[in-house]
Amino acid sequence: MEEYVMKSLRHILRGMKPVPFAAAVAMLSMAPGVAKAAGAAEVTLDTGNTAWMIVATTLVLLMSIPGIALFYGGLVRQKNVLSVIMQTMLIVGVVSLLWVAVGYTWAFGTGFKESGNPMSFAIGGMDKAFLCGITPATLTATGIPEYVFVMFQCMFALITPALILGAFTERIKFKGYMVFIILWVVLAYFPMAHWVWGGGFLQEMGALDFAGGTVVHINAGVSALVMALMIGKRDDYKAGHPITPHNIPYVFLGMSFLWLGWFGFNAGSGLAADGIAANAMLVTHVATATAAVTWMTIEWIVNKKPSTVGACTGAVAGLVAITPAAGSTDLFGAFFIGLITTVICFVMVAVVKPKYKYDDALDAFGVHGIGGIVGSVLTGVFATRAITGDGGAEGALYGDWHQLWVQLVATVVTIVFSAVVTYILYKVVDATVGLRVDKRVEEEGLDIYEHGESAYN
Repeated sequence: MEEYVMKSLRHILRGMKPVPFAAAVAMLSMAPGVAKAAGAAEVTLDTGNTAWMIVATTLVLLMSIPGIALFYGGLVRQKNVLSVIMQTMLIVGVVSLLWVAVGYTWAFGTGFKESGNPMSFAIGGMDKAFLCGITPATLTATGIPEYVFVMFQCMFALITPALILGAFTERIKFKGYMVFIILWVVLAYFPMAHWVWGGGFLQEMGALDFAGGTVVHINAGVSALVMALMIGKRDDYKAGHPITPHNIPYVFLGMSFLWLGWFGFNAGSGLAADGIAANAMLVTHVATATAAVTWMTIEWIVNKKPSTVGACTGAVAGLVAITPAAGSTDLFGAFFIGLITTVICFVMVAVVKPKYKYDDALDAFGVHGIGGIVGSVLTGVFATRAITGDGGAEGALYGDWHQLWVQLVATVVTIVFSAVVTYILYKVVDATVGLRVDKRVEEEGLDIYEHGESAYN
């Protein structure tokens, strides 16, 4: 632990971003006294970094509300738009409370590892439960208040389960969904955040995940597929005949908020207003633009007309794909990550899904799951020391095949873990509370039956 802290602090003092993911490093040396005891200069408040991270946190919140609410809400039918909005609101409220109570300490606490508790393999500890021991004066290694870091990471905990609901929307009970999400966040998200960002075994292996390729997108996307398969198809679902979105301008607005918010998501993940943040912002935008144009072009060739929904879907695929690589790849890598991922996601959505006839309603797996998987693997190809710095990680394209192997292992671990946890949770929640709505409710709409409201009067 001490050796890892010292190595990371040396990176910071040289003006470089530690690899992987500075957030975990910041939490390993949380109080100013820790840095001083280690022989480094005492950390002081950095107002520039703090101001930027407050903005970044706000941008990430925009991704859930209103981003996901509008994006998914526009894609469903008119009779179910409020159910999507309410499911998103539930996540924002409940997961925020879970995060400050136990999520933060499970992900970024160090108590179990320091005491030799065998549970440190799964979670960080209970030393920061209910934010115990944290004050406005407590700083991270980049000079921002720990409270800001708590809030920034809280936004990641919100967006992840929100992504899942796109796979099984229009057919799930609100009560069952609430129980499932609470259990999923506790048993799937919190441990994964610790493994990759909080000093867990995947981080110690050297897995690169700058802002959530494994923790957020693969985790949510694979869980979404398992849920879609387990809960079954919508009664009127026909493979190869997508159900028409009820409000495409909502889809566009939702995508726009996601694109905007993703700058906070990726560029904020270095926890500093510096060159790494600037690079993350650049490559995020370039990969997304590449993906949107690529999807539009493919659709134009295949279907003879480029659609708004298709262009928006492509943009989201690009945002997902660049997320794990935003702190380690350059402009060249961003372009090819956006291009390659979009082609694969298009095939999954337009070819594979109709062929195997599973009802991933809003393509949560086809875009987020597959985009996260491809992006995570390609990070091991396109990572470059031009961004990570001397001694930093480098991908297979530049001669380091070991990094690609590490990315593959991290990706497979995430897929298996997410699938197993989700399968077990589905069985438990369905047997106790129930998850699938009655046929009449599904036919007439969840808005009226589940919430007593209609979106349009």
